[in-house]
Amino acid sequence: MMDDTFRGRLAPRWRRMQIGGGQLAVTEQGMRLAVAGTQAQRYANAQIDDYSGLARASFPWRPPVRLTVRARFGGPIRGTAGFGFWNSPISPLGSVMPVLPAAIWFFYASPPANMPLAAGVPGHGWKAATIDARRSSAVRWAPFAPAVLLLNNLPGIERRLWPLVQRALGVAEVQLEAPGNSWRTYQIEWRANHARFAVNGVTVLETEHSPHGPLGFVAWVDSQWLVATPRGRFGWGLHAIRGSQWMELAQVRIEPL
Repeated sequence: MMDDTFRGRLAPRWRRMQIGGGQLAVTEQGMRLAVAGTQAQRYANAQIDDYSGLARASFPWRPPVRLTVRARFGGPIRGTAGFGFWNSPISPLGSVMPVLPAAIWFFYASPPANMPLAAGVPGHGWKAATIDARRSSAVRWAPFAPAVLLLNNLPGIERRLWPLVQRALGVAEVQLEAPGNSWRTYQIEWRANHARFAVNGVTVLETEHSPHGPLGFVAWVDSQWLVATPRGRFGWGLHAIRGSQWMELAQVRIEPL
């Protein structure tokens, strides 16, 4: 079990990342992760996590656990932001070997980001989401990936084909109301074959798509955007951020179920 309210300090358990204009600061109410005054030529990130430096097999969290995060945002955010569990599949800094992604988290991406992994859910915005592309059902689709991307461009094919791929990838998503400056309590109940997401005690997503562990906890605000669509459109870039954008955490609690 872990419960941190960031009272006047950042606990030794947290690995810290502050690059390219990323800043971590302890405030009267919690921990602020901010990105300010950045250029589009350099990646910026403010992040805390509990896995940096560990082999992925040694990441600390497996189901069944409950994550509770009390957070607020100073926005609008340009880039990505969020918190939850993932396997750190790739780094914009190139510091880890890329692997297939797995995550269960609250995730935000601003335009021009476009990652429509779930049918009928926009490819950007604030979401509750799961994915586990390491599953055997997902790996079986890998040889057909080029054909799937081509076929999805034909009229009516994507609507019938992509839900099958989505199920194999363990993808579940729901778009949420944009986060704001008011404090909200976010919860994830992560079980072996079930996941439940709640905001201020109200369930926003329940799904049988739940990634396998081990995963690590991460909370971050950064300046990147990513495009990856079922029709084979891909792109990546960075935002220039003239002012300051931030996410503040008043509590991070992880407990067994």
